[in-house]
Amino acid sequence: MDWTDRMGRLLRHEAAGGVLLILAAILALIVANSGLAATYDAVLNTRLSILIGETGLSKPLILWINDGLMAVFFLLIGLELKKEMVEGKLRNPRDVVLPGVAALGGMVVPALVFLALNHDNPATLGGWAIPTATDIAFALGVLALVGRGVPAALKLFLLTLAILDDLGAIIIIALFYTAELKAHYLLMALVPLAGMWALNRRGTHRVAPVLLLGVVLWVLVLKSGVHATLAGVVTAFLIPLKDRFGKSPLHAMEHALAPYVTFLIVPLFAFANAGVVLDGLTLDDVLSPLALGIALGLILGKQLGVFGATWLLVKAGLAGKPGGASWLQVYGIACLAGIGFTMSLFIGGLSFADPGLMNEVRVGVLAASVLSACLGFAVLRFAAVPSTATKVTASA
Repeated sequence: MDWTDRMGRLLRHEAAGGVLLILAAILALIVANSGLAATYDAVLNTRLSILIGETGLSKPLILWINDGLMAVFFLLIGLELKKEMVEGKLRNPRDVVLPGVAALGGMVVPALVFLALNHDNPATLGGWAIPTATDIAFALGVLALVGRGVPAALKLFLLTLAILDDLGAIIIIALFYTAELKAHYLLMALVPLAGMWALNRRGTHRVAPVLLLGVVLWVLVLKSGVHATLAGVVTAFLIPLKDRFGKSPLHAMEHALAPYVTFLIVPLFAFANAGVVLDGLTLDDVLSPLALGIALGLILGKQLGVFGATWLLVKAGLAGKPGGASWLQVYGIACLAGIGFTMSLFIGGLSFADPGLMNEVRVGVLAASVLSACLGFAVLRFAAVPSTATKVTASA
């Protein structure tokens, strides 16, 4: 086997995206605390403009990444959500009850933990949603590293929980992170929206016109004050699942986008946003209500919310425990749900413009994500079922 085959197998491994995400965050930490720190900041704050006459967009590079490239990330999430709702894991309401309630518990309890520590500080109160998020790629990557001792039903439980968690994050961003609303831009956005809807109804097999209208929608939504990444989700839901020839433009686009999002966009976002400046960082900063609220929200809040909601629902007889899984393994999954990373950093960026507060956000998110990953991995490895037993369970 030559090196290209080995590289291909490595990139196709379930853990590849999560590992690359970790490496991007480590690189950001190194660069932000080295002699390249000034260059790092200068590049991220370089203003890029697209103008027609005097009208257009002019933003620092980091906002092009966070508002522009992350719209593509949300486009992929939207494609996955539509696929799962129409023909996948979210199609049957009964299959959604347990992970859905677990996801809800995993959002409510972390928010309450954060609010308990920050309720008397108006400057940080707006960050309540930061610990409500779960990073799908990171969590599934850690789960893949555990090996074959994890029942397939447990992986499906985590995947469905994380997808519903993303849906919750999208709703939170839409409802609570909208700037001053400019209604005339939203009215103008109805034009490309109507065009995409008409193409979807016709079952168009060409996605380029839909994507072009999606770019127009993104610009208008950005100008309206609603967070522009939501345009990516809306565009995804208007990509036809089936065209008039019986093929699936949605599946084709999902497969085409996934490698770019996993191996380029998300690591680039992590590199641009995970650079914690350690110089001058004190114990007071690490134990500040903001950093501690995020860290405890992700670590303890997610465990209590996800595991507690799951346990209560199963004990009440309203749902069954994931097939072949022990309660210790369910607890391990609840630990992995505390890996916030990408979505938590993203919501943190929406919550705070102050560099000092954002540094505390990064401290809380990174510390909690690393600890949750290590704890979840350790618990699941300890509780892992031998591969032979797993096969017996699966065949039964």
